[in-house]
Amino acid sequence: MAKDHEFQIDPRSSLLQVPQGPFGVHYIVAAFALVFALWHVATNVFLNEPGLWQNAIHFAGFGFLAAVTISPWGSKANQTWAWIADFTYGLLIAAAALWVASAESGLYERSLAVTGQGWQFGAIDWAAGLLLIFAAIDLSRRVSGWVIPILVITSLCYILFLGSWLPGVFRSASLPVDDVLFRTLYNDEALFGILTTISVTNITLFMVFGGFLVVSGASNFVIELSKIIAGRIKGGAAFVAVLSSALTGTISGSAIANTASTGVITIPLMKSNGFRPQFAGGVEAASSTGGQLMPPIMGAGAFVMASYTSIPYGTIVAVSVVPAILYFLSVAAIVRIEAVKYDAGAEIDLTVDKGKLLSGGLVFILPLMVMIWMLLSGVTPSFAACWAILALVVTSWATSLLARMTKNGMFKPVNMGPSRIAEALISGIRSAIMTAILLAAIGIMNNAIVTSGVGNGFSLMIAQWSQGSLALAIVLIAIASLVLGMGLPVTAAYIILAILTAPALAGLMADGVIVEQLVQGISDPSQSALFFLVDHPLAMQVSEGMSKAEAWSLIRAIPFEVAVTIRPVMVDPALQNTFLLTAHLIIFWLSQDSNVTPPVCLAAFVAAGIAGSRPMKTGFESWKIAKGLYIVPLLFAYTPLISGDLIEVLQIGFFALFGIYATNALIQWYAEGPIGWVTAPLLVLGAMGAYWPLALLANLMGAALILSVIIWTSRVQRTSVVQVAN
Repeated sequence: MAKDHEFQIDPRSSLLQVPQGPFGVHYIVAAFALVFALWHVATNVFLNEPGLWQNAIHFAGFGFLAAVTISPWGSKANQTWAWIADFTYGLLIAAAALWVASAESGLYERSLAVTGQGWQFGAIDWAAGLLLIFAAIDLSRRVSGWVIPILVITSLCYILFLGSWLPGVFRSASLPVDDVLFRTLYNDEALFGILTTISVTNITLFMVFGGFLVVSGASNFVIELSKIIAGRIKGGAAFVAVLSSALTGTISGSAIANTASTGVITIPLMKSNGFRPQFAGGVEAASSTGGQLMPPIMGAGAFVMASYTSIPYGTIVAVSVVPAILYFLSVAAIVRIEAVKYDAGAEIDLTVDKGKLLSGGLVFILPLMVMIWMLLSGVTPSFAACWAILALVVTSWATSLLARMTKNGMFKPVNMGPSRIAEALISGIRSAIMTAILLAAIGIMNNAIVTSGVGNGFSLMIAQWSQGSLALAIVLIAIASLVLGMGLPVTAAYIILAILTAPALAGLMADGVIVEQLVQGISDPSQSALFFLVDHPLAMQVSEGMSKAEAWSLIRAIPFEVAVTIRPVMVDPALQNTFLLTAHLIIFWLSQDSNVTPPVCLAAFVAAGIAGSRPMKTGFESWKIAKGLYIVPLLFAYTPLISGDLIEVLQIGFFALFGIYATNALIQWYAEGPIGWVTAPLLVLGAMGAYWPLALLANLMGAALILSVIIWTSRVQRTSVVQVAN
């Protein structure tokens, strides 16, 4: 049995990726990361700093860590001068952030509130503010490439001078430099605004919790459980990949990390089980992408969504359970078809380590149960994460006691002693660096969008191009998400798209409700009078009723600024919230496709490296396998999968499985056997019936058609196998 002292932290390891510097500085950085992680726990449980100070300390710490751990000097990063430069740069960033927080009250005293003049920044204020903007641009380039820095610079130029040069809806007044600096530093939507608040109060703590789960051996439990459930059926190794990635997604919420951690086990298993290398990599990439859709963590997106929609985090998690299951079952359907088509994945014996299963299961299940119970009870996600961490540590100690009380190695203890706790804390902080930096940098863009009102221009553009068609609007957003995803992490792409397009998408859904009212006729004079603002011949007939085509014609003629006035009056507030949540979930799901869609699909590329397959071939395989990313958002838009009661959600989800199988079979041109020109139309009709929302007769008929094709193709396949054998 390994002793706790055997797990000492080496700050030069990949845990922090700190190059060895002079005078033992790398140990100082590791110690700082440990203290910084503890501060995140304390500030969310015990301390009560003002929001600006909390966010400034958060950015100061992560700015320092990013500066010293992600060096721009390449092979020269270990040289003394490089370390001194990085360390000094990190300290200056931290000092600038703390200065800006401390200077706020003095700035108000010297400026508008007293003198009636513009913002009176001092020399140090200017230096600190400009350094923070530069650091946000530079550090975001270090962690994610050039796309975010270019967007940040463009957004600043837009509100400084570029907006006044543009025509039409994108024209915006230019602002003075001192006003732009103030808004960038102190606005609620800016550098230290709402996005940084989400990072400090929720995301970082969940990253730390993920670090505890990994260090404690919970990932071992995921693999062992997957072997039991899926390891002894045809296609078993691939099903292990699907299930383990789904469970790992509850830990990491990162597609690339998920692929790298579980793929090193599952991809070789799939290859040895007879699956093609590019398919094995594609399954792992597609399954790992689903990890960000799997409650309760769901990456950083769920926290951002809760903040922007003002809908409780627990509600978002609850409505995401069935869709996430649908996604993973859609991947499993492709696995089944592939196994039958290529006769891969015969029964294999995967030995299960019962010690890892039992002890890992305790430290995996009990803390998650504590977290879910606390979320459902209404506490904040950060508070729930802290208690889950405490529950995991206590549970790990219990496994040590159980190991001493039992024999034959039934329990393998995962005692979280001081060094393992430190390792988990540092691991969590390391994994949070990129997200923390990006959210702060995107805050600068968010401020420019809100200040200039360009978001309304994008919403108007989506509404005009889609011509009131919800399906076309979703296609446009899917294309935009794919383009943004080529250069942005998924969370960043989601945030930008949500800011720009979620209001338009929710508005289109609300317009559908208004159309139904126009068809019936609007008798309330206060409501019908609103349409007098619309320059359209039918505007005077709203009280009489009209055809659906006429109603849509009237809706499309409503100017954007009038539509935002009419919708809150005509649509129930609870329904508006549902539409807003649905819009955000659609965008969130579509933003995941950049992980698996060529030409830039990072999760697929990571999987290809493990599988030894060609990256683009693996990317196309992962794109085909991840079709649930497009099917489920359409269910969000056209069925009450989000808003329905439990029975309705289960009915939609159950019959959608048949439709998803039929869709995948048509894409692969194979079910349980080859598909012909007779069976293909049956699958099309069956899918249409299965997808039809809450139409039980159509659902049953669709499911029956799909089952008949499955049975028929299975018999054809067995017959062909017998003939070949004879």
